[in-house]
Amino acid sequence: MDTPNPHTPADHPAIRSGRIGVLLVNLGTPDAPTPSAVKRYLAEFLSDRRVVEIPPIAWQPILRGIILNTRPKKSAHAYAQVWGPDGSPLAAITAAQARALQDRLGNGAIVRHAMRYGSPSIAGEMDGLAEAGCDRVLVAPLYPQYSGATTASVLDALADWIKATRRLPALRTLPPYHDDPGYIAALHADLSNQMDALDFRPQILLLSYHGMPERTLHLGDPYHCHCRKTSRLLEEAFAASHPGLRIETTFQSRFGRAKWLEPATDAVLLEEARKGTHGVAVAAPGFSADCLETLEELAIRGRDDFLAAGGAHFAALSCLNAGGQGMDMIESLVRRELSGWLPGAESAGNS
Repeated sequence: MDTPNPHTPADHPAIRSGRIGVLLVNLGTPDAPTPSAVKRYLAEFLSDRRVVEIPPIAWQPILRGIILNTRPKKSAHAYAQVWGPDGSPLAAITAAQARALQDRLGNGAIVRHAMRYGSPSIAGEMDGLAEAGCDRVLVAPLYPQYSGATTASVLDALADWIKATRRLPALRTLPPYHDDPGYIAALHADLSNQMDALDFRPQILLLSYHGMPERTLHLGDPYHCHCRKTSRLLEEAFAASHPGLRIETTFQSRFGRAKWLEPATDAVLLEEARKGTHGVAVAAPGFSADCLETLEELAIRGRDDFLAAGGAHFAALSCLNAGGQGMDMIESLVRRELSGWLPGAESAGNS
């Protein structure tokens, strides 16, 4: 709330204060499924030193001279296959998550969303929260598993905004939640409901995470370990509810010639089909919202590869998105991190 100061000079500009802000952040998306829009997006994304850890003097000529002249057209075609009436699925779902969280928090906080690459930008949305009087802000990267290329990159962008801003709010950031009981329970319940509604019984559930170069593991990035722990906890939950269901962890979206985390999702799908596995379900627990990697890479190309190699039944399961299970989890995580700021957050976070 705004508290007027009786000692403030009459000509002093009005400054709003006393509000709490929450900024949900996801990766990003082009503004349109066109080569030019994809080129702008990829130029920003692939220039991030957290994403591509090659010295710019060696990387930028490759990026500018080859990749940005060849990849945008192919990627634009892929985006066009999943683009909806509200635009990019990732952008539309993240906006829906922010609206749903706003409804749940009511007047207790102002909720906005941002993208690490593209729009709306982190800096722009932080400016908006500050202008709305938020002197306490929780920045919530919606990445369950920590990686330097995702969570740390969001914090880099936040740091850039901090360095360029005079009047700063108190800041908190959402930690990775790869092993949070609420996250595991939400995934287990949601994926169980989706599998039980299928017209076939999957023999295997592939848990497909976005890939990372293997060297990141050896350099100390905890991402691989976080993914494996999520899978182990889910496997324990499914052992009770779906006995006999085999669960495998895989990594998708390989790029370039470097060795990436294995096994690769596309290779495992082919291998399973060729050895006689008839029914496969694929889930992407590392994604909080459906996007190009889940809707095109898994649901379209993954299906085509599996069926062409001899498989009979394939299902790409949806992410938590803005559904009830997912929003219950996000609300619980946010209320916990707002403890001491938002009245009642302590009890809600421990429920």
